[in-house]
Amino acid sequence: MNIKYTNSERLLFFLISDILIITFTSYISYLLRFDMSMPPYMLESCILFIIFNLAIKINLYFVFKIYFIQWRFFSLRDFAKIILINFSSSLVLLYIGYSFIDTFPRSVVFIEFFLSVFFLASIRGSKRIFYELVFRTGDETLIVGAGKDGEMMLRFLQKEKRYNPVAFLDLKSTRVGTFIQGVKVKTAKEILKEHKSIKNAIISSPNQSREELDNIYKFLKELSVESIKIASKLKNRDETEALSNLSIEDLLARKPKDLDKETIKSFIDGKKILITGAGGSIGSEIARQCVKYGAKELILLDHSEFNLYSIYEELESESVFAVMHSILDLESFEKTFTKYRPDVVIHAAAYKHVPLVEFNIDEALKNNIVGTKNSIDLAIKYRVKKFILISTDKAVRPTNVMGTTKRICELYAQNSNHSETEIVAVRFGNVLGSSGSVIPKFKKQIELGEPITVTHPDITRYFMLIPEACELVLQAGSLGKGGEIFILDMGEPVKIVDLAKRMLELYNREDIEIKFIGLRRGEKLYEELLIDESEEHTKYESITVGKRTIYDIDTLTKDIEELFNSKDKIEALKRIVPEFEHKIN
Repeated sequence: MNIKYTNSERLLFFLISDILIITFTSYISYLLRFDMSMPPYMLESCILFIIFNLAIKINLYFVFKIYFIQWRFFSLRDFAKIILINFSSSLVLLYIGYSFIDTFPRSVVFIEFFLSVFFLASIRGSKRIFYELVFRTGDETLIVGAGKDGEMMLRFLQKEKRYNPVAFLDLKSTRVGTFIQGVKVKTAKEILKEHKSIKNAIISSPNQSREELDNIYKFLKELSVESIKIASKLKNRDETEALSNLSIEDLLARKPKDLDKETIKSFIDGKKILITGAGGSIGSEIARQCVKYGAKELILLDHSEFNLYSIYEELESESVFAVMHSILDLESFEKTFTKYRPDVVIHAAAYKHVPLVEFNIDEALKNNIVGTKNSIDLAIKYRVKKFILISTDKAVRPTNVMGTTKRICELYAQNSNHSETEIVAVRFGNVLGSSGSVIPKFKKQIELGEPITVTHPDITRYFMLIPEACELVLQAGSLGKGGEIFILDMGEPVKIVDLAKRMLELYNREDIEIKFIGLRRGEKLYEELLIDESEEHTKYESITVGKRTIYDIDTLTKDIEELFNSKDKIEALKRIVPEFEHKIN
């Protein structure tokens, strides 16, 4: 039952109904004033009153755009407009009545005010009342969160035919028992008891902590809802923009409460930023953040044509430059520094996939160690103000070649500091959805209906969303004075098998099995972010500083040269990083 009206048809309908209602309420007001027996001498006064009333109100309804409101979406604000229009017209009618109408009873104006407000508002609100209270055919829907976001969500859902909001799940007990636009706020216990047929659940606020969202998810699974969505852009009426399916990224996201956007902006704004590995998952997001925070120029450097093209096309502007060459090509690299003279270098280029590095050790050593050394050396030579090395939790007590190369990069960064260049490293764990991470792999396996492959039942990893990690990288970089290794707080580690189970639940594919295939070469069960507890704290809870390791830079440079001349690369790596315990598995 969904009759469509054109704007002209809607205007004509309400114009005719308003004329009839105003005429009726004006006449009835006179009758009520005289106990339903209006004297004949008052007829002329009544007719004049009707004419003036119609002229004033119809004109004001056009001025205030009342005739252009969609019938079904008549709101409280529109109701307030009708009250204001009728009140204003009553004041004008009082003036006209005393000035131009003989034998004018002023009480008629007050009687007519209440009658017209009631009838004019009722006919406009009738369709919304009918659809929302009587004729709701959508699936029963639970709104999680009964605050301001919940109310906004209810308004949004009332415009969507497929949803029938039947209850709010309260996140704060103070609201239980109250009503929001006729929908009751209930506890989890009440909802489990009273609502057995809820098909949809919508989380009204995206700003939940990981723990809160996890508890909400567990409750909704207990309620056996078929679809769980979460709000994203409520201001947009398009459902595809406003709502998205609850994802594993939502459940694993750690939202730092001390993200200081003003500090990041003051660090980035107006500066020339060079990003190596700009086409990768981390590099491309850092590029986006630099644009967001007002970088003067952005130099995107990557040796991959496709990756570089993708981010350059996305950010293309007169202040964004795409440079394609390897960081191992020292001559080309130096020309880049000479041409652009960056203020800040963010070094994200690296080979990061543990098993691939294990099978391509020579290439990884060159790319990760020599590439980083080239970047730092050139930053010092060309007096770059700040150099930020992107590191990894795998550099802590490394068990694989990738982690060991990144630890050597940290050592070089810590001990290469120059008075004019502040060199810092930022260490963090896995980022959700990055290339090579388990989540895209699991998604593909689920979509193909294949078993999910997990290396070990007990393997755990730290996770953070890419945008949040990159903003914290910039925030940490702004704090550095040279020689620090900043560690981002990644929250609690997550068991990969639990992650796999949760993804199967979200996809409603619990029929797919989880298959354990054994640890891969160089892989360890648990990642660490700190070697010991002797870190220093910053003014931000999400960012700490690791203990500095002193390593004479000349000795380190010599040891790196010997590494590349050595036939046994693993033993040479152990001489530089004694805590390296290579796991063959």
